[in-house]
Amino acid sequence: MLSNKEKILSHIQKNGQSSVVELVRLLDIERAMIHRHLKNLLEEGFIEKRGTSPKVLYVMKKDSEREENEKRVSGIEKGIIGKEEEKIIQENFLFITPSGNRQEGLDGFIYWCRDRKCDVKKKAIEYTNIYKKYESFRKNGLIHGTQKFQQTFGKDCAMDDVYYADVYAWEIFGKTKLGQMLLYAKQSQNKIMMREIANIIMPHIDTLLKKYSPDAIGYIPPTIKRSVQFMDELKKDVNIPLPEIKFQKISGEISVPQKSLSKLKDRIENARSNIFVVEKRSFHTVLLIDDAVGSGATFQEVALKLKKNAIAKKVIGFAITGSAKGFDVISEV
Repeated sequence: MLSNKEKILSHIQKNGQSSVVELVRLLDIERAMIHRHLKNLLEEGFIEKRGTSPKVLYVMKKDSEREENEKRVSGIEKGIIGKEEEKIIQENFLFITPSGNRQEGLDGFIYWCRDRKCDVKKKAIEYTNIYKKYESFRKNGLIHGTQKFQQTFGKDCAMDDVYYADVYAWEIFGKTKLGQMLLYAKQSQNKIMMREIANIIMPHIDTLLKKYSPDAIGYIPPTIKRSVQFMDELKKDVNIPLPEIKFQKISGEISVPQKSLSKLKDRIENARSNIFVVEKRSFHTVLLIDDAVGSGATFQEVALKLKKNAIAKKVIGFAITGSAKGFDVISEV
């Protein structure tokens, strides 16, 4: 007859995964005892823990022989990557697996290459070259997006300056580290990752506060209802001690998220019709903060309203990520 510990292991092995609730129902024993057996199985290396409370699953650990072989192959692959490429990848690469696990740095890059059956050395050189290209666009750590706005909106451009902490996605490699963090922080409503993003971008915001000395700040309102709103959490995490300009998002009879619109003119109309400024005071310089800028329609329309209503003389925009193209529609976030 199997012990409870053996029954737990057998159940996880047979089903591929299990939660504590499922095990309590299966074995009809106290929750504390289930946790004790799981703790022992984790320490003995039979199982792995996935997820964070309250959504935690336990899965079988990889076969040790296979795991050692993967480590050996990984070691060989690491050895063929140049020192410069290794440093850049180690500091900047992030890949979120389909199962929701973070694969970072060199280990994550090798994982990504294997998954796509790519030559690791060749891809490492490509990654480094693309990284250098976008780094050349930076000034004082920020990517300048003003020219894009001026090209898109011409003489009607209402933004005085626009900056991004990073571009949202690269060619070949897809979403950047910050782009992936932003996407998954919002989609999973993960407050820990949201705080991590805030810590990354705070030095950039400090740079703009020193450069422009804004006397007010505004946070672009979300277009999709969620129980945890990214911009609300960001506002608390960065905690900028400036008067805040309030905005209201008022939809028509049918709510149309801006990210669902693919044409620039439709996005402009959406922002113009749905975002309203709730402010009576006047300021000289306003710093607008958004999560992602694709077409630039929201920044443009909000800045126009601030200036037309004499709320701001100058409007500076900062986005966590921006489009790498002249005009883009970032529909995921």
